[in-house]
Amino acid sequence: MAALHRKPGKDMVVEKNTYGAFRKSGLEEKPVEMGIKEVIVTGVMTNLCWETNAREASVRGFRVFFSTDVTTTSDEELHDATLQTMAYGFAYIAYAQLMAALHRK
Repeated sequence: MAALHRKPGKDMVVEKNTYGAFRKSGLEEKPVEMGIKEVIVTGVMTNLCWETNAREASVRGFRVFFSTDVTTTSDEELHDATLQTMAYGFAYIAYAQLMAALHRK
């Protein structure tokens, strides 16, 4: 599952059958229609769904934020390697302050 947050209680939810959420889901078109230029990637496993979606969003021209403290994976080395890769060319690495800023709005 993937969601596009529009307004509280009005998320667009798409089903996915692979690690990425963009393919054949409408998830690329809706943010563009809405004028969205930045995305925050969330998920469960850092090196699978999170990484795939961050890469997909980046190559589609979105500015991507990847929060380090709300994800994990089965191996700390995989987690750290993914964070380094994301920071190198696909996403801005954010910490708890990103989530705190969102809750202040």
